[in-house]
Amino acid sequence: MARILLAEDDAATRDLVQRALGLEGHEVVVTQDGVEALEKLQAAPTRFDVLVTDVQMPGLDGIALVEKGLAVNAKLRVVLMSGFADELGRAAHLKDKISRVITKPFTLEQIRSAVKAALA
Repeated sequence: MARILLAEDDAATRDLVQRALGLEGHEVVVTQDGVEALEKLQAAPTRFDVLVTDVQMPGLDGIALVEKGLAVNAKLRVVLMSGFADELGRAAHLKDKISRVITKPFTLEQIRSAVKAALA
């Protein structure tokens, strides 16, 4: 299955996504913010198949993480999670690079489907 890098600052959401994707057989590496996720990407540029990231996080937000992550690995597939629809306008310039966007709150099936679509 896929190797997924998860960047999410909210512990409850992070645990939910990790469990949902782990039960699908994916290897999920969890980070608490964009800075930590970028460090993992830079340390092993081709390790991850999909980046699943929240948009609003302290330090390095999800949009900046996607920009920097794609500079490290242009083939990285991206799923954005956001609780605020207006934040997604800031990612318009990345629309061709983002596989899926899901709005919080979301169901287990929605996150699983988003990752499945990103991998297709």
